[in-house]
Amino acid sequence: MGIHGNATCVMNYDGATGFLVGEEHKGMRTMFVMMNEARLGVGLQGLSQAEAAYQNAASFARDRVQGRSLTGAQAPDKPADPIIVHPDVRRMLLDQKAFIEGARAFAYWTAFHADLQHKSPDEKVREKAEDYMALLTPVVKAYLTHKGFESANLGLQLHGGSGFTREWGVEQIVRDCRITLIYEGTNGVQALDLVGRKLAANGGRAVFSFFSEVDEFIAANEGNADLKLFLDGLQSIKGELQEGTMWLMQNGMSDFNNAGASSHDYLHLFGLTALAYMWAKMAKVALEKKGADPYYANKLITGRYFVERMLPDGAAHLAKVKTGAAPLMALEAGAF
Repeated sequence: MGIHGNATCVMNYDGATGFLVGEEHKGMRTMFVMMNEARLGVGLQGLSQAEAAYQNAASFARDRVQGRSLTGAQAPDKPADPIIVHPDVRRMLLDQKAFIEGARAFAYWTAFHADLQHKSPDEKVREKAEDYMALLTPVVKAYLTHKGFESANLGLQLHGGSGFTREWGVEQIVRDCRITLIYEGTNGVQALDLVGRKLAANGGRAVFSFFSEVDEFIAANEGNADLKLFLDGLQSIKGELQEGTMWLMQNGMSDFNNAGASSHDYLHLFGLTALAYMWAKMAKVALEKKGADPYYANKLITGRYFVERMLPDGAAHLAKVKTGAAPLMALEAGAF
C-alpha cells in the first residue's frame, strides 16, 4: 500500500531471546504513556491527509470542465461548465470540508485539555482535563482516521479516472492514509477501549462531565435565535449519544458481546456529537463576526451543511448500537 518510505515488512521472532525492559507486569502501563500521545498524532495524520485530498479536489473541481449545469450553462464562454456546478460534486466537497473544519476544532480542543491537564493550577480543572484526555483519545484516533480515509477517497472519486492514476497525486494520499486506521491500535480496538474502559472509569465521571458541558452550552445560548439550528442539532445528537451510553451501561456488562458489537457505531456517534459541539461553538463566534469577513459567512454555510446533511447519520448509529450482539453472533463460524 502506501508509506513506501518506511521499511514495512514482516519480522519473525520464532526462537528469539526476549529481554525484560522495565518492571515485570508493568509493560502495558508503560506502553500507554507513549501510545496515547501517538494515537492523538495518528488522528491528526488522518485529518491532515483528508485536508490534502480536499485541497486537491477543490482545485480540480474549479478547473475541470465537463457537462453543463442541470439548470443551464453557468460558463457559456467555455465548452463546458466546471464540475463544481454539479450537486454531487459539491456533496463530495462539502462532506470533506464540513468534516475537516469540525475535526480540526475537535483536535485543537482536545489538545487544549492536554495542556490544562499538565499546566492548570486548579486541581479540579486538571482532573477534568485528565478525564477528557482518557475519554477523547480513542475518539480522536479512530473517528478522525476513519473519516479522514473516507475524505481521501472522496477526493480521489471527484478526480474521476484521472484520480486513479499517479499523475495527480491523490491516489498516493489514499494509499498513505489507509494505515492510520490500523497502527497505534486498530480502530476496532479504539472503540473497545472507549466502551470497555473509558465509559465506566470513575463511575462514568468523564462522559457525564462531557454531557453536562454540552447542556450548559445549550442553556447559555438558547436565547440566540440565529444559533438555533446548531443548538437543535447539538441537542438532538447529544440525546442520541446519551441514549446509546445508557444502553451500553445497562446491556454491556450483562453480555460483553453487546459492548463489542455496539462499540464501532457508538464511537462514531460520539465523534458526530463532538463535531456538533465544535460546530456550535464555531457558529457562535462566526455569527458575532460575520459582517467583518466573508470567512465567517462561509463558516456558517459549511456548518449548516454539517447539521442538515451529516448529523442525521447519528440516528442510524444509535439504531445499530441498540441491536446489540444478536445479529452479529447468530451465524455459525462455518457458515462464513
